[in-house]
Amino acid sequence: MAQDTLDLPLNFKFWLNKAVAWGQATTFESQQDVCLHLPQLQKFLQQIYETLKHMDFPVAIQRFPLIGQLLGRLCWNPFVIGYDENQKILMWCLCCLYCSEPRNPIELEANIWIRSLLCHLLSSSKLGPNEVGTISQALGYTSPDYYPKLLKNMVLSLVTELRVNHLNGFSIRKIIPDRPVKAMSLLCVPLLTLPDILPLLEALLTYHGDEPKEVLCSEFLEGVNEAFLQKKIALSESAILSLWLRHLPSLEKATLNLFENLISRHRNFPQEMECFTKDSLLPQAACHPSIFRIVDEIFRNALLETNGTSEVLTIIQVFTRCFVQAFQKDNQQLKFPLKSYFPYASSSLIMVLLQNPKDLPIGRWCQHLNYISETLQKIVEDQSIQSCGNLFEHWFLFIHFGEWADIAAEELLMLRAESPAALLWLLAFYYNPCDRNQKRTQTMVDAREAHGCIMKLFSRTPLSVKDLQAVAGESSEADTRHPYIQRLMRHLLLNFLLLSPEGHKIAQEFITTQTDEIANEFLNLIAHTTYRWRRLGIETLRPGKLARDLLQELQCYRTKSVLL
Repeated sequence: MAQDTLDLPLNFKFWLNKAVAWGQATTFESQQDVCLHLPQLQKFLQQIYETLKHMDFPVAIQRFPLIGQLLGRLCWNPFVIGYDENQKILMWCLCCLYCSEPRNPIELEANIWIRSLLCHLLSSSKLGPNEVGTISQALGYTSPDYYPKLLKNMVLSLVTELRVNHLNGFSIRKIIPDRPVKAMSLLCVPLLTLPDILPLLEALLTYHGDEPKEVLCSEFLEGVNEAFLQKKIALSESAILSLWLRHLPSLEKATLNLFENLISRHRNFPQEMECFTKDSLLPQAACHPSIFRIVDEIFRNALLETNGTSEVLTIIQVFTRCFVQAFQKDNQQLKFPLKSYFPYASSSLIMVLLQNPKDLPIGRWCQHLNYISETLQKIVEDQSIQSCGNLFEHWFLFIHFGEWADIAAEELLMLRAESPAALLWLLAFYYNPCDRNQKRTQTMVDAREAHGCIMKLFSRTPLSVKDLQAVAGESSEADTRHPYIQRLMRHLLLNFLLLSPEGHKIAQEFITTQTDEIANEFLNLIAHTTYRWRRLGIETLRPGKLARDLLQELQCYRTKSVLL
């Protein structure tokens, strides 16, 4: 090998002369000569690669001033790139010359030239029919299938090399330097949506080099993420997890994309929300605590910026439900403790909120809600955590599992609650977490009054829209109730409309008299209540059927209103 290295300059001149004489091997004589020299040429190219991979661009150009001319000519010779490992070796040589951070116009121009050659090597569209015909005759392929097979073999070879280095890095860590891998990721950018490139994308995303810094270029990571979000490529969960762990902007963009789609397209269709959320792969990726914490931080900011609108609360709860399903599926041996996902919350509270209502008999829901209420009250009244920050963390945790607040509202109206005060406290905390002492006492007074007004409606026969408006505070000139109490009232009122035969009769008429904002809130609550009852097996009961019928009526009415 030492003697081969010493002879490189002499050999280089010989092979450059050959490359010039061969051209693109269009004559019979040049084709014969190329075929005669192919085995020796491959050995020489391997030798060049072994030398280049330890050099940066300036040193390589100083050692081999005409390296570009040689590689460029060989890349366009169909007999050369069609032989054995030549195409792969040529590509690695080009990657070695690529400057990840060009410092002058020469290096910048060299990068552009290298990218064009690399794209040519992997794309059949750059070659004309004459070239395809020439090489396919020599190798026994027909024109339509030669280049696809060449591309697949090339990708397979690169994937194998990346994975071998990744799995056995302790013994052959220098087989693929980081610089060529970074260049390889860049050349994939214009080819991201080619189906045959997918295995290479996956191998690159799961590859990690020797250095702590990122080995893949940001253009590649951003491009892969964008193609995935636009459904142009389908990646495995492991590849997506690796992408989002190594590139925070991609994770943030994926989360915001999910949020925007759920708000704009699916907010009144809970089943679609759940399917879209799972298809995003974010809940599955969030089984890694680092990703969950970042996604959750984005949800936290959205919650604060929107003052906790019902749409945002719903999105957080849908995501949490999908995450819990993925967590319980993928963490049979509990790779990560739950405390890793909610580090500021009480472990006992996490466990009780995590309980799926479907796994409990309906008769035990009130008992479970009482326990949640008692646990939260102890935390809230603990003087050692009386800061707003700590209260917010426990409220934010409760928001994730807001299904229990919905069940509390229903239990209060179904008269199944042995301790209505505990359930009312839970609802009051859900809608107004930062009350303290005297303010919380007043909130409870208002909540009991709201509950009492709703319960009186059950005895009204016949019931009129004016009765509902009076309870909602619309008949008075100025409703002095706090906005949080108004939202709590609407929550209870909606459940009355769903659970009371009299209320159901005039529900559509009442809701259509509301402002668009409040009507949308009612529609959203009905849609998600209907879906929850279906999941919990309540859909077959009379309340479930009434809710489903009302939802269909309201959706038809809203559609007609938009058309008019």
